[in-house]
Amino acid sequence: MTLLYILALILLCVALNQLFRVFELSRDLRGEKLYKVHDAENKANGRGMLLFMFAFFAFFLWQIDQYYYRILPKAASEHGNKIDALLNANYALVVFVFFVVNGFLFYFAWRYHGTKNRKAEYILHNNKLEMLWTTVPAIALAFIIIFGLKYWNEIMKRNNDADPVKIELYAKQFDWTARYAGKDNQFGIDDYMQINGSNPVGLDTNDARSNDDILVKNEFHIPVNKEVIFQFRSRDIIHSAFMPHFRAQMNCVPGQITSFRFKPTITTAEMRQDPHVKRNIDEINAMRAKKGEDPIDFDYLVLCNKICGASHYNMQIKIVVESESDYNAWIAKQPTRKGKAIAALK
Repeated sequence: MTLLYILALILLCVALNQLFRVFELSRDLRGEKLYKVHDAENKANGRGMLLFMFAFFAFFLWQIDQYYYRILPKAASEHGNKIDALLNANYALVVFVFFVVNGFLFYFAWRYHGTKNRKAEYILHNNKLEMLWTTVPAIALAFIIIFGLKYWNEIMKRNNDADPVKIELYAKQFDWTARYAGKDNQFGIDDYMQINGSNPVGLDTNDARSNDDILVKNEFHIPVNKEVIFQFRSRDIIHSAFMPHFRAQMNCVPGQITSFRFKPTITTAEMRQDPHVKRNIDEINAMRAKKGEDPIDFDYLVLCNKICGASHYNMQIKIVVESESDYNAWIAKQPTRKGKAIAALK
């Protein structure tokens, strides 16, 4: 059957070649130039451009309708709504420009299709057009920049929350370690010379402030509706702590401490019930089932958003957002650095 399909395709190509040859011979007999374009053909091409424009726009809108649910769900942090507002404004602007520019492009291809009596005018320079396509994009960019700076300043402004949760995210190829400041709410100083298997972030063992610090891997917990102050460090190269559902990202730079703060507003359990999230997770689990893989559930994650090496794709740590009472119960069970040292001596 495969051989027959190949032979049929070859015969079709031969037939089309002979058909095109007949058209060429008929033009030669009529004394016409081989590649002469007629007004009727130009007019048909112009109409085709107009039809393609409507099909193109319809396909664009169809894609939005079919796949829009695959974008991130609603923001799970207080400042995330501002990020989404700015992003939606950018989307609206880009889509508006997309329709206007392509609308004019295809309309002009139809309206001014070539005819034997029409000659294109050569315009070397036009001050009005230059001003138009310089001023309009400048105004649009100024709008984006001004509102971006306004929101950034509001996001980074210090809140008045009493006793915020302080967490350090320590990055290295290819994992994260979370460190809590403990009951004194102060991080102990670090010393890279003291990094070893039992001290993965290099805590200075001579600093009493590090005695109540808590180190966790794989997952860490934060309370809902309470400000969380993150500081970031890196052992080796530049990583980037990316928390997409909280609309937060900050680079982790070796030898420097960077920071970001936000207030989570939706617990993990609540986000799992969101229709948007459930639809995505159901679709993922359906694909996993076909491969014989176990189903998963939604979790907040910290990802690395810098291409940091071979296992970059898998560099992540889970975030659990829960009520303050549940958070307090969880943190109370976590051993401090001093507690681990005492346990090791025993």
